[in-house]
Amino acid sequence: MKQGAAPFDPRVVLGLLLVGAGALLLFLYAVGAGWDGRSERDGGAHAAANGLNGFAGLAALLERRGHAVSLSRNRGRLGDPALLVLTPPHFADGEALAEVLAERRWQGPTLLILPKWFAIELPEEGFDELPPQGWVQLGNGGSPAWLEELDGLVAIEARIGRTQGWRGLGRTGGLARPDVVQAVSAEGLEPLVSATRGALLAGSLEGADWPLMIVAEPDLLNNYGLADQERAALALALVERALDGEDLPILFDLTLPGLGASDNLLTLTFRPPFLAATLCLMLAAIVVGWRGFRRFGPVVAGVPDGAEADGAMGKRQLARNGAALVERSGRLHLLGPPYAALMARRIGARLGAREHDEAAIARLLALRGFAEDFTARMAALRAARRPRDLISAARALAQLERTIAR
Repeated sequence: MKQGAAPFDPRVVLGLLLVGAGALLLFLYAVGAGWDGRSERDGGAHAAANGLNGFAGLAALLERRGHAVSLSRNRGRLGDPALLVLTPPHFADGEALAEVLAERRWQGPTLLILPKWFAIELPEEGFDELPPQGWVQLGNGGSPAWLEELDGLVAIEARIGRTQGWRGLGRTGGLARPDVVQAVSAEGLEPLVSATRGALLAGSLEGADWPLMIVAEPDLLNNYGLADQERAALALALVERALDGEDLPILFDLTLPGLGASDNLLTLTFRPPFLAATLCLMLAAIVVGWRGFRRFGPVVAGVPDGAEADGAMGKRQLARNGAALVERSGRLHLLGPPYAALMARRIGARLGAREHDEAAIARLLALRGFAEDFTARMAALRAARRPRDLISAARALAQLERTIAR
């Protein structure tokens, strides 16, 4: 067997494998994490939006105050034991929202912020500098139509009007847009924040295991409203009131604003309890790849033209393989008697003997004067134990066979 150096540098091959494996893992993570090119800063009124109507400021403020804040893109987390903050848009499904609110009365506290502003993202034209992504221009205000579908839970009506300011929870202050203020009227809501003329801006619905707080005026909690210190303090007070003294995490829902991401099989493989099996499979793949990379011996070089390949088929190669097997087994000394019997049959065939026993062959050879040579050489072959003696005795019998043939 002829061997040579590997045609590729092992370090280069290892580098290619690592880069390819890293790219594959990044692709799988992107698929599982839902990287689909959509931006959360879409100008909507939710906790991931940085526009005037968004609530990213409220989430950041609560986190800095020591609360465990998270944004949820999974509808399965709507039942988590946490303060759930819901910011449904104008076009939300009222029936689905009503079901969520009804179930939350027995699962945990809920803070429902009604939508008011119709907003559009700022265009890129008309500015000296490109505005940050997600910044919006506020349009008209309007109350959501799905309030009618909450009648099974609470009969509530909303309207847009004007007010001079607000008061509640021991605080007073003004609004960012006192000319566009949303207030509600509902039976059973405990007033928390009211307008100067008595209109209800925020209230709490009791009568179950957990309260439901409804904030009709979003400018009390959104980025637009948090620009004022008094309104920021009121926002913290409303959240503390919604927690009702419980040490619970705060969960901002993003599924109702349309930013939900459903679980898939790839996502589940990287979450308990399937994460352990995934790690085992990855470790097994690394081991298999390493064993393949660190294979035994260098690459076998090609056989030159005209040379006999070590793996060629035929009688000669079969004999070589058999001899190698006998040599490695350490039984070379046992070849003498069977090879002597083989040579006896071959010499008998040369002489035309009907019987191939040694006595008959010796009688025929006596007629030619080779009887003593045949008997002595056969005995020497049977008695040989060392490889050198075996080869010498075998050659002697082969020479006698050639002599008889001539």
